[in-house]
Order: sequence, then structure tokens, then C-alpha cells
Amino acid sequence: MKKLYDSLRSQGVPVSKDTLYEYLDHLEDAFLIRTITMHSHSERQRMANPRKAYPIDPGLIPLFTRLGREHEGRALETVVLLELERRGYTVDWLRTSDGWEVDFFAERPGEAPLLLQVSLDTAEAGTWDREIRALEDARNAHPEAEPILLTLDPDPPRQELPTGVYWAPASWWLLGSSAGE
Repeated sequence: MKKLYDSLRSQGVPVSKDTLYEYLDHLEDAFLIRTITMHSHSERQRMANPRKAYPIDPGLIPLFTRLGREHEGRALETVVLLELERRGYTVDWLRTSDGWEVDFFAERPGEAPLLLQVSLDTAEAGTWDREIRALEDARNAHPEAEPILLTLDPDPPRQELPTGVYWAPASWWLLGSSAGE
């Protein structure tokens, strides 16, 4: 929400954060978007941190953004969120104590939670490092959770995965054929 607010303000659009949050609530009430909150046992912390908004349909993403490759990554994240909800998970996003973000912390009664990082590909060393570092840090805070890296890569990453971190091609995971399902 902060990015949208900053973008609108830089374009000279006079809008308040309260107005943007009201619009967000209206879009959610109209079933055009869904939001997820930060995972925390503290309700105060959940309320103080921003919600992340996802369209109800990945086909709506071009209405919200005009970026190319980022558009594809956002679409993949949206599809994974929708599938997690379809499978009956309660989904939040997670910020680690070191400040790394994990895309999804998914819980389902009677099962170990999932820590899911979603990335188009991990060919760039910086992307690989960021995604794995976030999963490892989150796993340290939530040792009962299963950390999974989902990518569009059809082949396993060239880099070695840390012990206990799983990789799956998103297509395989979405079909329910991999770790975490």
C-alpha cells in the first residue's frame, strides 16, 4: 500500500492513506482482491504491518501494474495463494527477525505449517541468495514448518539446497505432486 501511496503522491494525486485503505476494503468487499496479513501471534503487530493485496484472478494484474517481468512473478504468487486457499490453508506473509520476507506462511489444522517462497527463477545469484536466506531464517524461527522454494524452473537449481529446504517446480506443486502436499 505504501508503494501505491508514494506512486500516487509523486504523480501529484492528492490522496490520503486512509482513503486508499477504504478503497482497498471496498475492492475486497467486491471480491476483486484479497489481502493477507503478516504472521504474528500479536494482534497489535498484525495490525501495524501492511496487508499484502492480491487480485482474485491473475488476469486482473495488468489492471494494477504495467511492469513486464514483475507482472509474471506477481501472477505466479497469486496462483500459489489461490491454490493454498483452495487446499484449505490459512495464509499469511512472514517477516523474519532479520527483516527477510517469506511470501507465504500457510497453516492447516493438524499439519506442519508451510513456508513458501515463490520466484520465477533463481538463475541470478542475488535472487537465489535472497530466497534461500529468507527461508532459512524463517525455518530457524519456525522449526516445525516445511520450507519450500517454488519456481517456474523446470529443472532443479544448480546450487545445492540447504538441508531441510525443498525445491519444486511450481507446475508440479500446483498439481499436488511435490513437497508440502
